[in-house]
Amino acid sequence: MGSEQPRVRVFRTRHCPYCLMASRLLTSAGVPFEEIDVSGDMEQRRWLARASGQRTVPQIFVGETAIGGYSELRVLLSGGPSVLYAQASSASEDRRARAQPEEE
Repeated sequence: MGSEQPRVRVFRTRHCPYCLMASRLLTSAGVPFEEIDVSGDMEQRRWLARASGQRTVPQIFVGETAIGGYSELRVLLSGGPSVLYAQASSASEDRRARAQPEEE
């Protein structure tokens, strides 16, 4: 049985050329994704800045992992969709390992 891939979300604004390019890149790679328009939604933009560490759009999340914007997406997808999912999985595992208390 195959495992289900994590959800990909693209946080964008209406008039953002890099947001459009990110969406087109995901579509051409066959990666299903959800677009979330944060235009004019200051609460959502504040959350996005906290969650990603960035104030720019697009911000792309794979599962709960912020992978960056268009440039980072392009680099990851140059290796195929599996690299995109693997990067997010690896980052998620690193966060879990750091959250574990160290043994003495």
